[in-house]
Amino acid sequence: MFISNAYAQAAAPGGAASGLMSFLPIILMFVVLYFLMIRPQMKRQKEQKSMIDSLAKGDEIVTAGGVVGKITKVSDGYVTVEVASGTEILMQKAAVTLLLPKGTIKAL
Repeated sequence: MFISNAYAQAAAPGGAASGLMSFLPIILMFVVLYFLMIRPQMKRQKEQKSMIDSLAKGDEIVTAGGVVGKITKVSDGYVTVEVASGTEILMQKAAVTLLLPKGTIKAL
């Protein structure tokens, strides 16, 4: 009387193709996210790891805190950095953010 009849909606033409088309924008967003954010970040991490693994005595570096110095000793997880003549500090390799070209400290 007050309630009208409910009818099932007819299947859309194409069936499975229309289901795939509804997920296409989400798939496209993940592809764009991968190429714009995830892939460049992975590349930077790989470059940072190779730079940390290649640290050697005599390299000039900048740390995460902005300290500039010359490496005097390298061990497994730590480096000893000379920040002034006769002043050395011990820090983790992960704190090294930038490897400077040779002679940069004298130019400063």
